[in-house]
Amino acid sequence: MAKDPHHVDVHVGKRVRLRRMMMGLSQERLGEKLGLTFQQIQKYEKGANRIGASRLYDIAQVLEVGVQFFFEDVPEEIDPCSYEEAGSDAAPRLMNFVSSAEGLQLNTAFSRIECEETRKRIVDLVKTLST
Repeated sequence: MAKDPHHVDVHVGKRVRLRRMMMGLSQERLGEKLGLTFQQIQKYEKGANRIGASRLYDIAQVLEVGVQFFFEDVPEEIDPCSYEEAGSDAAPRLMNFVSSAEGLQLNTAFSRIECEETRKRIVDLVKTLST
C-alpha cells in the first residue's frame, strides 16, 4: 500500500510550482536547468517525491529565491480528509488556487490595478458573485 506524501513535502512542492509559474518557466525548462526530466519536476511539485537538501538548494538558485521561501506558511500537520471536503481550513484550498495558472494570472493582473477604489470594487464584485 502506497504511503501518502508528508504534508511538508506537498507544501514545498506547491511552493516550487508557484515560483516556477511566477517566473514563467515550464516544468520542462526548469528540469533542463537542473538536469532533470519534466516528470521529475512534476513529482516534486505534487510532493510524490521528496526534494533532498542539495536539490532544493539548486532549485532555489534557479528560481532566484532563498530556500526558506519553500517553507513559508507550512501548515501544521492536518488530516487530509478534514480540510478539503469539510472546509474546516481554507488555507490549503487558497494555496491550491493561488499556485494555479488562473490564480497567478488573476493576482498578477489585480496587482497592476493602481486605483485602490477600483480594487475594492472588484473585491466586492467577486464576493457578490461567489455567494
